[in-house]
Amino acid sequence: MINSVLIASGPTIEPIDPVMFISNHSSGKTGYHIAEEAKKREIERIVYITGASNYIPDNVEIVKIKTAIEMREQVLKYYYEVDLVIMAAVVSDYTSAKIYPDKINKDQDSIMLKLIKNPDILSELGDKKKKQILIGFSVETENIFENGQKKLIKNNLDLMVLTEISENNKAFNVDESQVYFLTGDGIKVNRKMKKSEIASILWDEIFNLNPDK
Repeated sequence: MINSVLIASGPTIEPIDPVMFISNHSSGKTGYHIAEEAKKREIERIVYITGASNYIPDNVEIVKIKTAIEMREQVLKYYYEVDLVIMAAVVSDYTSAKIYPDKINKDQDSIMLKLIKNPDILSELGDKKKKQILIGFSVETENIFENGQKKLIKNNLDLMVLTEISENNKAFNVDESQVYFLTGDGIKVNRKMKKSEIASILWDEIFNLNPDK
């Protein structure tokens, strides 16, 4: 039975100095619609962990974060309390090795910025998984199915939602996108559709994974 869900959504922000940061184009729309659909499906408890986003659902448990480290801390905090985890957030892969206390001024033609890898939250969740259903999201620009299948297996996922970024599928900051659902049984191709429709179909797929719901 799925009585509780943790949904991670939106981008993370990795600071460089008090003004500049590293981030990405995620708007949080997909995670928002997944939470709204969870309410329609009468999921009792919805924990919504979100980076900087204007799309915040009502009547759910809201946890706001900024960095990938904060995202990891909060996801792990709630991980064993829920039946289902949907990692729809776009977590920055890298962060600045140094956070400068003062603004970096334009007194040089160039600067060297060293980046270090952020924790792989999805991989850690896969390693720690017990009875939870674990859903991951991946954005790819090349070898999308090969990369998606590798991540599905490596991260011990029940389902991967795969998006190809291309000229015909912008994916970020738009209302429509095309996604693929990857499981151990193969790949399901979806037409381009509104993100609210993607959320509805995703929940159908989740219930197919868990037919007792």
